[in-house]
Amino acid sequence: MASLDDLKKRIASVKSTQKITKAMKMVAAAKLRRAQESAEKGRPYSEKMNNIILNLSSGISDKENAPKLLSGSGNDKVHLCVVMTSDRGLCGGFNSNIIKKAKSYFAKLVEEGKDLKIITVGSKGNDQLKRAYGDKIIANISFKESKNANYFDAEKVGKMVIEKFGAEEFDVCTIFYNQFKNVITQIPQAQQIIPLNVENSEEDKSEDSYEFEPDEDEILSNLLPKNISTQIFKAMLENSASEQGSRMSAMDNATRNAGEMVDKLTIEYNRSRQAAITKELIEIISGAESL
Repeated sequence: MASLDDLKKRIASVKSTQKITKAMKMVAAAKLRRAQESAEKGRPYSEKMNNIILNLSSGISDKENAPKLLSGSGNDKVHLCVVMTSDRGLCGGFNSNIIKKAKSYFAKLVEEGKDLKIITVGSKGNDQLKRAYGDKIIANISFKESKNANYFDAEKVGKMVIEKFGAEEFDVCTIFYNQFKNVITQIPQAQQIIPLNVENSEEDKSEDSYEFEPDEDEILSNLLPKNISTQIFKAMLENSASEQGSRMSAMDNATRNAGEMVDKLTIEYNRSRQAAITKELIEIISGAESL
């Protein structure tokens, strides 16, 4: 049994930890509000961008000479996977859920005999993937210095992806991120961005018809690179909200667990103290009776 001093120290230590987790929960809650607003505002923009491109693509007369970002390279051999995680920990299962989704997709590609290349965005994803897929990781991007998700960071990733596609380093690109639903629920997503997944987007396609100037090909050649950065930015916004929601939930659980541990240790401390007092009384009474 632990001594009274040891129990006292443990109670003080757990109380200190509880203060930290409670503070982190409050910070995460404040950041979550802003991140959630940004993610919810970003969704209509990215969806509308996709719809416009789908409408434009349906009007292309020469499908064979359509922009490669839309139609693809014509092959399905080399897959580039952009795994987007956080740079900071203490956020529950946020990072591990994305990695689990990505690893499942990687295993499927390897089973089908495809070549795999990985870009990790966020140090936590790189740390978890480098042991099993270290030879497949071609770049690791970290935005530790950025306080919030922003379009400039998304554009950096987008430009890297487009450059590698232009150099014919891959045929298909898929991004992995967590879609924010609520504080408790974040849904891991795998979204193909090159070539544009027209089949999965057909149901979202607008039935409105438009007249375009200049022609569809020229507009698409300008819009498609922007759409890559926009979809990556949307994923970063969703990740940011999901990370704060997951951290808030994890810190709330940690605070509650610390409170339960303090109660348990306090009961143990009181019992030990009572036992020590009882023992002393018995010794005093026994000594008095022997006189």
